[in-house]
Amino acid sequence: MGTTGPVVADLRDITDDSFGGKASGLAELMRLGLPVPPGFAIADAAAVPAAAVMERFSRMRAAGSTPVAVRSSAAGEDGAELSFAGQYETVLGVGTERDLVAAVHRCVASADSGRATHYGSGGAMHVVVQQLVDAAAAGVVFTADPVSGRRDLLVIDAVHGLGESLVDGSGHSDHHVLTAAGASVTSEVGPHPVLAPDQLTAIRTGAQTAAAHWGRPLDLEWAIDRAGTLWWLQARPITTLPGELDEMDTPVSAGHVYTRCNIGEMMPGAFCPLTAAVSGHAIDYAMQMVQVMGGVQRGYEERWPQVGYFYGHMFLNLSEGTALSSGILGNSREQFSMSICGRVVDELEAAPPKPFAQRLRNTVRLSAFTLSVGPAIRRLPAEIDGFPVISGRDPRVVLAQLEAGVALYRRVTLTHVRSSSRAAVAANILEDRLVRAAVRRGASEADGRAEAIRLLAGATDVESVVMVEQLTGVITLLAADPDAAAAFRSAAPADAVESLVAAQSPAGAALREFLARHGHRGYRELCMRDPSWADDPGGLGSMMQIMLRAPAPEREAAAAPGPRRGALRLLARLARGGARGREETKSRMAQVAHRLKRGYRHLGAVLSERGDLPDADLVFFFDRAELARLVDGDTALVPRAEQRRLALPFQAALHFPDVSVGRPEPAPPRAAVAVPADGEIAGRPAGRGVVAGVVRVAHSVVEARELRPGEVLVAPVTDVGWTPYFAVIAALVTDIGSSVSHGAVVAREYGLPCVVNTLVATTALRTGDRVRVDGDRGVVTLISRP
Repeated sequence: MGTTGPVVADLRDITDDSFGGKASGLAELMRLGLPVPPGFAIADAAAVPAAAVMERFSRMRAAGSTPVAVRSSAAGEDGAELSFAGQYETVLGVGTERDLVAAVHRCVASADSGRATHYGSGGAMHVVVQQLVDAAAAGVVFTADPVSGRRDLLVIDAVHGLGESLVDGSGHSDHHVLTAAGASVTSEVGPHPVLAPDQLTAIRTGAQTAAAHWGRPLDLEWAIDRAGTLWWLQARPITTLPGELDEMDTPVSAGHVYTRCNIGEMMPGAFCPLTAAVSGHAIDYAMQMVQVMGGVQRGYEERWPQVGYFYGHMFLNLSEGTALSSGILGNSREQFSMSICGRVVDELEAAPPKPFAQRLRNTVRLSAFTLSVGPAIRRLPAEIDGFPVISGRDPRVVLAQLEAGVALYRRVTLTHVRSSSRAAVAANILEDRLVRAAVRRGASEADGRAEAIRLLAGATDVESVVMVEQLTGVITLLAADPDAAAAFRSAAPADAVESLVAAQSPAGAALREFLARHGHRGYRELCMRDPSWADDPGGLGSMMQIMLRAPAPEREAAAAPGPRRGALRLLARLARGGARGREETKSRMAQVAHRLKRGYRHLGAVLSERGDLPDADLVFFFDRAELARLVDGDTALVPRAEQRRLALPFQAALHFPDVSVGRPEPAPPRAAVAVPADGEIAGRPAGRGVVAGVVRVAHSVVEARELRPGEVLVAPVTDVGWTPYFAVIAALVTDIGSSVSHGAVVAREYGLPCVVNTLVATTALRTGDRVRVDGDRGVVTLISRP
């Protein structure tokens, strides 16, 4: 394709993309005042008269601006939608007319090369001719991290000499990841660092100036000459980024303390926006209503004070939560943070206490509210059964039904929070009294905690334990038929489950019964997008195949403790009853979530059939208010929802400190943590007993599919989706959690040694390590490492 304008132009005179993306980008950098090597561009170089090129080259040579670099600037190259970086020819060190003509021909010929054709480019081949920088250092800078997708980070890669060794991979580069303010996040440098601190700063600020002007993240090439001058060689948009990872973040109050503890167990990982707008909203509502009943908040507020949603992850606002401590008796900042985080959170400041009479009144009111939760729990089955299966074709009617379901979800979640509060308060008071008693008699705090764990064990009919026992029963029946067991093991997990469900056999009947009672459970079960076991035969089948590989380790079920003094006996009974109620109400929450997620997927299918969505899955990337607009025919947000979907895997790769002051920010990539010199990793005791075994580190339930019977499971946190694995492991170790968290409750009732809140176990230990797990002391000891 030719051009109707000049065929050769100085870079500083180019004002549009008629000379290609590279030339346009360089011209824009010049207008910003950033140093760019002088040069000119050739439009449609295959057809341009050689005389015009030679005349311009002669001028450069006369000015001392040679040798030059000759680079492609193809139509569409380095544009906003696509970047053809490295797909065309670049010729360096051109010093004569003859070499220039040959270099231009090579660039033109590269348009027909296999790599460029495969890359999908087309149109005229333009060429840029620039003075070659005698580079002492060169490299690239990304004004957003293309690996993590974070737009608040910059990435600089640098090599000694020309940058070609960085592009072609032949040279080792220094690698820097910086915050927008210039703080170092990661710095990987060789024995002779390429860049001095002031050079890093100059590259960062120049790149930020360009990105602010373009209004989008950029990938820029630069070089520093022997005199120390920084030159800019190229600027192009980063075309591989997802949507902004923090687009849907909730507002945050400065100085507030947020945590992933507790909620990180219930809501592990990153979640789609609809999950935040449904499950996050329900949790926030329930926790606010506890504040209301505790007299420290007048009524429900829409501003999400209790739960935060940042970078796709859920957080609890400890600062808002601790307000309750100032309004009731017998609850301190220390006790509150212990119940949530398993440790005292020093960053958390307690609010000034309310007058005694007000605290007494609030305490009576809140205690009655939490302790009287029993009738509300008993009403849940009928309320949930009244929620209809959503199957209509009118999206407005479907959305109205879903909104009614969200209202039910709020009520069920409030009942769960009341039940959890009853369990946590009794357990915390019991532990506090036993620790104090142990210290008074000269024993250790660990001895007091071990005694508390013993008293907490022995609860009957804990839903999650019943679930494991029932699934273990299915496996036992299946193993009794060798042919059926062999067929189940050898089939694809989803096919294995579907065949067994259809089988007229004792194991098939048992699995159908299991799914009827527990099919609404699963990994990340409160996620609106992730399927429950009833809709995910592959996930359930993978766990069942592991359980079928070998018999479960021999262990004794937790026995009910013997009698104690009256006050302790009452506290232990309340704590065990609270654990049972907590697990039951969590199951009811999951039951409502299961019906809602099916309903939202149905809504997505209806909207897709109507042509408003490209596919049903995209429905999960709107919030509830946006869905109302979408149902009314407003499809303007569809492209943004598609960007949010692209962002979710990037968000899922992020992790955070367990406690953050102010807006939570992702932590640097996790590096291995050294095991202390004495080999001991300390946590909190959560399930009694001592066992030695081989470690299996699993950061997700998918990784847990590699478990072998008798191994020690080491995980960041576990939710109910991990529970069937408890039938085959020897012990459980987690990074976060408390004595009343889900993993601790189930491990305790299943007789598993358990240590929680180690903070570092998944980074300090490796799969294959041999460890001793002491659930009495809350210590994991490294015995040997392969």
